[in-house]
Amino acid sequence: MDLSTKKCVPCEGGTPAFDPKQIAEYREKIDESWNVIEYKKIVKEYHFKNYKQTIDFVNKVAILSEKENHHPVMHVYYGKVVIELWTHSVNGLSENDFILAAKIDKL
Repeated sequence: MDLSTKKCVPCEGGTPAFDPKQIAEYREKIDESWNVIEYKKIVKEYHFKNYKQTIDFVNKVAILSEKENHHPVMHVYYGKVVIELWTHSVNGLSENDFILAAKIDKL
């Protein structure tokens, strides 16, 4: 199933973070430019021609994140945005991170 068609859902209390096998399975479902960091988060850099394009992208991600109620960490530079995704409530990765990654890539 295309993850970009799914909806992020709140993690229930006690929901475990994905294990390495689950991470590998979901990693195959998103763009290869996403990097898994220490089995705790996924990170990707986006590059733009100028600052306006950069901020336009950040604003689109912010609107999407609010709709999904799942919020990335964004590092904003001139012509570049670095996005980090992980699920704070499970202190690691969940399906929501991969869903949001797939949706961000469609912006």
